[in-house]
Amino acid sequence: MADQLEVAVLGTGIMGAAMARNLCRTGHAVRVWNRTRAKAEPLAADGARIADTPADAVRGADIVLTILYDGAAALETMTEATPGLRPGMIWLQSSTAGLDGLVPLAELAAAHELVFFDSPVLGTRAPAEQGRLTVLAAGPQDARDTVTPVLEAVGSRTLWVGDDGVSGAATRLKLVCNSWVLAVTNGAAEAMALSKGLGVDPRAFLDVMSGGTLDCGYLHIKASAILDEDYTPNFGLATAAKDARLIVQAAEAEGVRVDVAEAGANRFARAQAQGHGDKDMAATYFASFGD
Repeated sequence: MADQLEVAVLGTGIMGAAMARNLCRTGHAVRVWNRTRAKAEPLAADGARIADTPADAVRGADIVLTILYDGAAALETMTEATPGLRPGMIWLQSSTAGLDGLVPLAELAAAHELVFFDSPVLGTRAPAEQGRLTVLAAGPQDARDTVTPVLEAVGSRTLWVGDDGVSGAATRLKLVCNSWVLAVTNGAAEAMALSKGLGVDPRAFLDVMSGGTLDCGYLHIKASAILDEDYTPNFGLATAAKDARLIVQAAEAEGVRVDVAEAGANRFARAQAQGHGDKDMAATYFASFGD
């Protein structure tokens, strides 16, 4: 295909694996790496090549896509990848790194003369698997045509919010969007917990909300997970706890009080301390019970 690219995907968790698979399906040559190799190996069946090291993954690539746990993990991985980097290589940084975490990433990109895109994504397991993520992107105009085939493979919409990746415009928007997602998740979980505590049928609550102006698809998704006791991770609780901390830190740095976000961060942390970190973030429900 005319737009076939050599793409290195570093990080094959819930999101990274789905993104790599969609890149393979759309005809790109994909190499993948993950700290735990077993999480990357299933992608060989989709045509991806499994790399032993980050440097091996990125060597010869047109585009490197990082989709790791946080900024520190992205920095560590790309530092390990430096022997395989070359000037002019494009780096799509899609990890939720936070504003402080983005700075050393941009500095590393500059030091190695990489073309840096701040490009976090919105979505959970299902949209990722369907190639229907929303990409929030900031990066140079003259390289956008090159990255477009990759962004179109992993997402159904790309929202350009800036002409350089260094300013953090896309990361700032991602934090705002995640503040809403996490608030809705905590609100749904608390309403379900309160229903249990007050002896209310939670389905009656959902029926009241259904179709009204306060209805929300996410409410039904997370409520169903709680009712079915199915906490298969679509958006992991540990990741939600990390993102919540990043939101609070960014707000504090700008002198903005985010009382709901701070309470939500504490709630996620409590559920994680209870041992629910590897579950879907709907497991914040358990934070309503016990210490």
